[in-house]
Amino acid sequence: MKSTAHRTAIVTGAARGIGAATARRLARDGIYVAVLDLAEGACASVVTEILEAGGRACAVGADVTIEAEVAEAVERVTSELGAPTILVNNAGILRDDLLFKLSLADWDAVMSVHLRGTFLMTQAVQGHMVAAKWGRIVNMSSTSALGNRGQSNYSAAKAGLQGFTKTVAIELGPFGVTSNAIAPGFIASDMTAATAERMGVSFEEFCERLAEETPARRIGMPDDVANVASFLVSDDAEFVSGQVIYVAGGPTD
Repeated sequence: MKSTAHRTAIVTGAARGIGAATARRLARDGIYVAVLDLAEGACASVVTEILEAGGRACAVGADVTIEAEVAEAVERVTSELGAPTILVNNAGILRDDLLFKLSLADWDAVMSVHLRGTFLMTQAVQGHMVAAKWGRIVNMSSTSALGNRGQSNYSAAKAGLQGFTKTVAIELGPFGVTSNAIAPGFIASDMTAATAERMGVSFEEFCERLAEETPARRIGMPDDVANVASFLVSDDAEFVSGQVIYVAGGPTD
């Protein structure tokens, strides 16, 4: 894999889970990483890990749904680490419920973080990528984009991200920018632990049940997704664009 040293990445929702794993992996690849989440303090442990391992990183607090905060965050990253030419749109929330019980507020919240947030972040960094004639955008979708009970909001948002990903690939491709989506299946994280709690089962039991249903006979881990992101932002992936890559331990419908 060709070196990506001295390139700067922004990873959103990077204080924990898939985002944190991706930030750590990109740092190991030699990329400078802005670890972005709602609260700057929540990113401190990830940044410390990266710095202690010899990488370079900074913590950034921003709400990806607020245009002014996104602009300020990108400006700060540019000043501290250099112009960002890699963006991993990972920030996301769950507000699960069956359609007849789902509130408008929960519908809007999920749409706002996943779609508005990804749009604002991508729009804010694309200028740096076009200027550099090189860029990598990775959007975090989900197997839920194929439909999942109790997730009409989340499924719709993740499906929307796939359409957004493909359109950005078309528009920015002539400028050396690729845009791809990763669609994880079940990944062990605080978010999925909350799902188990909501269902009234232990997380251990929840994971065991899902592992039995997965061809790989195990659940996914954040590093499984981070490893794919590492490839997609590399020079080796320059002819891979507009794709949705499922990381689910088996085939998807």
